Amino acid sequence: MQNVQTPNAPAAIGPYSQAMIANGMVFTSGQIALTPVGDMVDGDVNAQCIQVLTNLKAVLEAAGSSLDKVIKTTIFLADMDDFAVVNTIYAEVFGDHKPARSTVAVKTLPKNALVEIDAIALV
Repeated sequence: MQNVQTPNAPAAIGPYSQAMIANGMVFTSGQIALTPVGDMVDGDVNAQCIQVLTNLKAVLEAAGSSLDKVIKTTIFLADMDDFAVVNTIYAEVFGDHKPARSTVAVKTLPKNALVEIDAIALV
């Protein structure tokens, strides 16, 4: 196993890694709307989702992967009413690539984020 760490995404805020590589796959930790320096993005779910996907892309690239190698994502939403907005941004970012995906409504996310996304991808 190999730990993945990049300054282009926020550092872990707990006892975990940004991602781990194992057997030719990368497993990312959930990304929330923190900037690489650790500041929470102000704004609505639109602004937060863009930052989350920017972070996810940076972690994947640090692992030698990319968004077009993602196999599966999980989206966690603080409010399922934000599904359509997140879905639109997600579709724009992933383009024609359509990984398997689950979307889950949760009571609360770290730092009161509105959206969190993790991924499993090929390296």
